[in-house]
Amino acid sequence: MNAMIRALVLGVVLMLGMSSAYAVEKMDLNTATTEQLQSVKGIGPKLAQSIEEYRKTHQGFKSVEELKDVKGIGDKNFITFKEHFSVEPAKSAAPSKK
Repeated sequence: MNAMIRALVLGVVLMLGMSSAYAVEKMDLNTATTEQLQSVKGIGPKLAQSIEEYRKTHQGFKSVEELKDVKGIGDKNFITFKEHFSVEPAKSAAPSKK
C-alpha cells in the first residue's frame, strides 16, 4: 500500500513538471527585443532583423498572422513561431481636455 501511494505521488509530481515544461510564455511582437526574438528556436539574427524592419515599416504588428508577411517566414515557420508570440492591443492616447 505504501509503495502504491509513493508511486501515485511520484506520478503526479512528474505530470506537473512535464506540463510546465511545455508551457510557452508569449512575447509581444511589438515590444520584443532582438535578443528575445532570437530566443525562439529558428529565429537567428537575420530573421530577427527582418521582423524588426517589418515592425518599423508597418508601425507595428496588428496580429500574429502578419508574421507570414515578414520576408523569410513561410507557412511552415509560422506554425512554429505563432505559439511564441502575441500582439497586445495598442494603448490609445488619453483624450485631450478642452
